[in-house]
Amino acid sequence: MSLTVQSPVSGVVVALSDVPDPVFSGKIVGPGVAITPDTADEGEVSALAPISGTISKIHPHAYVITNDDGRSVLVHLGLDTVSLGGNGFTLLASEGDTIDAGSPVISWSPARIEASGLNPIVPVIALEGDESDLEPVSPGCRVAAGDTLVTWT
Repeated sequence: MSLTVQSPVSGVVVALSDVPDPVFSGKIVGPGVAITPDTADEGEVSALAPISGTISKIHPHAYVITNDDGRSVLVHLGLDTVSLGGNGFTLLASEGDTIDAGSPVISWSPARIEASGLNPIVPVIALEGDESDLEPVSPGCRVAAGDTLVTWT
């Protein structure tokens, strides 16, 4: 059964191999894509659930949602943002919550992440997925939060 993975944020799609972090670009945690988020608005925006399911893990800078079929998607808000100790992130959901695709999970400001000297890029990873089962939107395409980002067959 095919799974539609929605974009958690608005921005421009980037190939995972172009993410300036070896853990993501090397696909160590799994295949996927990334989004360079819009930073023109300095206010808070919500990172959305890419799929419906249960929040199996949540940190201020990242979360994993697992659907009923056992497929999990990781959303990581920026690179090296764990170093912020949660500053600049507001959890809008909790581990164990059942959530619908498109629902807000974390509020954050990509512009503030960038202003702090960190990269606000958002990797979206199909945990334990096989790259051959993913049909991502082409790099360079603009997506809005909630748009289809990847079709996972």
